[in-house]
Amino acid sequence: MARTTTFCGVLSETRRITNAHTLHFLALSVLFLLPLSFSLIIYPILSATLSQSQTTPTAPDLSLQTLALPLAYSLFFYLISLSAAGTITYSTYHGFYGRPVKFAAAVKSLAHTFIPLVVTTIASQFLVVLVCAAFGGFSVFLIEGVEILGFEIDYNSNYYLGFCIAVFVILVLVLVYLQVNWVLASAIVVVESKWGFEPLRRSAYLVKGMRSVSLSLMVLFGSVTGLVLWSYSGTTRDVGGFILLTCGESGFLSSIMLYNVASNTVLYMYCKALHGELDLEIPEEYASLPLDDDNLPHVVV
Repeated sequence: MARTTTFCGVLSETRRITNAHTLHFLALSVLFLLPLSFSLIIYPILSATLSQSQTTPTAPDLSLQTLALPLAYSLFFYLISLSAAGTITYSTYHGFYGRPVKFAAAVKSLAHTFIPLVVTTIASQFLVVLVCAAFGGFSVFLIEGVEILGFEIDYNSNYYLGFCIAVFVILVLVLVYLQVNWVLASAIVVVESKWGFEPLRRSAYLVKGMRSVSLSLMVLFGSVTGLVLWSYSGTTRDVGGFILLTCGESGFLSSIMLYNVASNTVLYMYCKALHGELDLEIPEEYASLPLDDDNLPHVVV
């Protein structure tokens, strides 16, 4: 059964896979995504409370105390998010082919995929830092060059402010373009056992012709996640209401994260189909696999 490769098609296929294995993805969400979403909601409140309690520093190691929480949270965030990405991608990939999806197998897959995911994440962040440094260096070089030529720059003028805004906007667009091209990197790490810069390069190749879908998915899930976090004020006065609101927001945010990771995996499969790489895999997968129509993969041919 063929399906048009569109933004809605990817979401529909993602819903089909997650609905076919509801309990499995629910278990993964409770194990990884629920703590992650809960931390995203609680951390700003905890950080603000800690900052207020340190308005009058008395300890000499205040800077270390101030950095301890962000560093610990960053480590926790990346460990849990990469574990979630690995297990959900593994499950979505096998669910796409109609294979049995087992919780223990998904968790055990981290033994082979977690370190490659960490290395690939470090590689992508390294490139992001290089891009930001290049933009910063170019801006400084341009400003210094103008001053060397004898022009005086008024750093309080609207022209300088406009220049800074233009550089920032261009930088953001470049970073968004990189993320659009790298959206399949996690799926490539898990499915193809590649790591480092190679998944980034291959993702940029596979996503050609599907960048609009990739961007649409990024905008959708990024906007919804940002809206949820922004709408949560944490100012509920009664304890019961605070707990109820936090649990509700965490659960909703977990489902958004689940669909985000799963849809990227489905997009990876669609991109492979678009490049003619999936046709070679399907006959072998179904040669000895009895499936009904509901379990057949809905891919582009």
